[in-house]
Amino acid sequence: MARIFDVIEYPNEMRDEIVHRFPETGSGDFRIGSQVIVRESQNAVFYRDGKALDNFGPGRHTITTANVPVLIDFIGKAFNDRTPFTAEVYYVSMREFAEQKWGTPQPIIVRNPGMGLGVALLQGFGTYSFEVSDPQQFVTQIVGTSGSYRTVEIENRLRSMLISKMADLLGETTAAKSVPELIALTEEMGSGVRAKSQDDFKAIGLTLKSFYIESLKPSDKSAEELRAMGMLDMATYTQLQAADAMRDAAQNPSGGAGLTAGIGAGMGIGNVLSQSLSQGMNAPGAAPAAGAPAVPDVMTPTEAASYLKVAEEDVVAAIEEGQLKAKKIGKAYRISKEALDEFLSS
Repeated sequence: MARIFDVIEYPNEMRDEIVHRFPETGSGDFRIGSQVIVRESQNAVFYRDGKALDNFGPGRHTITTANVPVLIDFIGKAFNDRTPFTAEVYYVSMREFAEQKWGTPQPIIVRNPGMGLGVALLQGFGTYSFEVSDPQQFVTQIVGTSGSYRTVEIENRLRSMLISKMADLLGETTAAKSVPELIALTEEMGSGVRAKSQDDFKAIGLTLKSFYIESLKPSDKSAEELRAMGMLDMATYTQLQAADAMRDAAQNPSGGAGLTAGIGAGMGIGNVLSQSLSQGMNAPGAAPAAGAPAVPDVMTPTEAASYLKVAEEDVVAAIEEGQLKAKKIGKAYRISKEALDEFLSS
C-alpha cells in the first residue's frame, strides 16, 4: 500500500497558480485523523471518485466523519474508523489575481453615424483582475484532474469573454454616441463590461473584480485590410493606398523627401479618409458634396497645399524634384488638379 499522508498541506503563495492538486498525480492515501493545513489565502476541496467530499477554509483541520460525513459511505466502521481511503485534495488560491492583461487582437467594428464611413474600427487594451468565488465549481468545471492550473491556462478564455462583452457594449453605446464621445467614456465603459461579464464569470466559479480600459482609439489598419473587410470603395481605397505608401516612405530614412515626407508626417489614413468622405473624393464623375466648395482645375501652390492638406513648401519641393507636374509662368507655379490626382494615384 502507498504511504499514508498524515499531514496534507501546500505551503506555497500561489502567485500565478490558481489550483494545485495534492498529490499531483494519482490519488493520495488518507485516513480519519489526518491533518489538513490550509493557508490564509487558500481553500481545500476534497474529491473522491470525481465527487466533491467537502471544503476546508483557512486553518488546521482533522479529518473526521463529522466534518466529512460522506466518508462514512466509503469506509464504514471497520478498523475503528482508521481505514485508509484514497482521495485528492485541490488547494485553491482565494487571492485576487490582479494586473491581468487584455487587448483587442482584431479591431471592433462599431457604428459611427454622421462621421466618415458611418462605421469605425476601434482597438483597445487594459487590465483586469479576478478571484475564485466558488472553489468546488471552478475545480469541477475548469480544472478537472490537472496537477496544477495556472492563470496562463485560462487567460485566453477570460479575454475572449471580456472582449465579447466589450464589443456588445460598444454596439449598444454607439447607437446613441459618436466614437469621439465614446473614447472619453473609458471609465463608464469599464464598469459596463464588468457588469455584463459577471454572470459568465460566476458560471465557472469566478468573480471579475475589476476591468480597466487604458486605451481605446481608432485602429490604424491599412487600406488593404480595410478594403478586405468590404468597407472601402475603389476611389477611397486608391487615396488611402497612396497615403500608406507616402507614410512608409516618410518613415524610411533612405526614401525621398518633399511632398512624400510632408504627407507621410502630417496626413495619416484617418485624415485622408475624413477628407475623401467630406469632399466626395472629387473623383472623376463624382458629384461634389452638398455645400462643398468646387475644386478649381488649376491651382496655385497654396491652393494645392490646401487640397492635399500639407505645407506649401512641400508642394514646391515636390515640383522642383520632378515628383509633381506643374507649369511655371514667370516666377509662379500653376498645378492642374489632374496632375495632383495623378500624383496621388501613382
